[in-house]
Amino acid sequence: MVPSCHTSLGALSFDLHKQLAEKYDGSRRWGYSPSTTVSLHETLLVPNGKRGEDWLFEGLSRSASAAADAKCGGPNALPVWLAAGRNAVPPLISALSSGATTAQLCLCQFLLDQCQSRNVNVHHPVVVTRVVTPSDDDTIVTGLNIRSPDGSERVLPCDALLLTAGVWTPRVFKTLFPNATISLPIKHLSGHSVVLRSPHWMPAAPPMSGCHAIFTTDAEADFSPEIFSRAGGDIYLAGLNTTAVPIPELASEVRPEPASIEVLIRVAQKLLGDGQVDVVQTGLCHRPVSSSRVPLLTRLTQEQTGAIFNGGVWVSTGHGPWGISLSLGTGLVLAELVLSKSPSADVSQLGLGT
Repeated sequence: MVPSCHTSLGALSFDLHKQLAEKYDGSRRWGYSPSTTVSLHETLLVPNGKRGEDWLFEGLSRSASAAADAKCGGPNALPVWLAAGRNAVPPLISALSSGATTAQLCLCQFLLDQCQSRNVNVHHPVVVTRVVTPSDDDTIVTGLNIRSPDGSERVLPCDALLLTAGVWTPRVFKTLFPNATISLPIKHLSGHSVVLRSPHWMPAAPPMSGCHAIFTTDAEADFSPEIFSRAGGDIYLAGLNTTAVPIPELASEVRPEPASIEVLIRVAQKLLGDGQVDVVQTGLCHRPVSSSRVPLLTRLTQEQTGAIFNGGVWVSTGHGPWGISLSLGTGLVLAELVLSKSPSADVSQLGLGT
């Protein structure tokens, strides 16, 4: 459930995901598929009276948020790749909504390829070390200084800057604007995940409509699993979240913790009803969350940064677990704002202090 203050952005993004998939064969290229969202019965009661949207900071999962709006579903709503879906007597569930799903990495790779095909230059890996200003005015920025792993440096001319580095955005901001009067209120919520295969999930060739998103709880493992079937035959399990894992200097240094992966595998065996599961991939994602619990998508002022970009300084981060969901709408709206166009979604409540 996307919080109401960026419902407009969520609706725009949902439409854009569908349109992009239709135009570029997304069902085949990045596993875009219609999906049914289901909550198992255990999640119908939100623990300790906490609100669903508090899950980011209270150790809950989106299952609690989803269950708040639950409506009773029929007995056939659970998929057969789930152990509970193969029971003679199905458990009580709530069919929450219909939506869509996608393989995040494949979508991101597609978008990167599209950018590069349009002559976008990607400098990676590099470190942005400072802003570049004329000798006669150290407040007007004309470029960025970047350093490559071999120690070589170069200046990239620019007149507008968009900061969107996830949990690393506050660090980049502090490096570039040491005289800033603000700090970016971004924390991290880290989540482990595994990608699995099961003989009970062999989807038909696209287009198909049998994907599910299942939200439940596991008292023994002490977290709320979120498990998703994908059109390509993968099953994605996540929901084991923490704020205790430190953020490394570089994203390339992120490594999953073996103990957390073992917990996910045990839960997968229980949920899928398989003694052995085929683990395709493991992951750890440091998701940025803001103190206001909604994304930042705004232009920063000269007073806030202590510097002048003729085209402005923009920041976009803090999307939390809705990063992929809101990605396309966020990109479109940011492009419109930078180009001084009217935005396609209302983002007026996504600034600092709103």
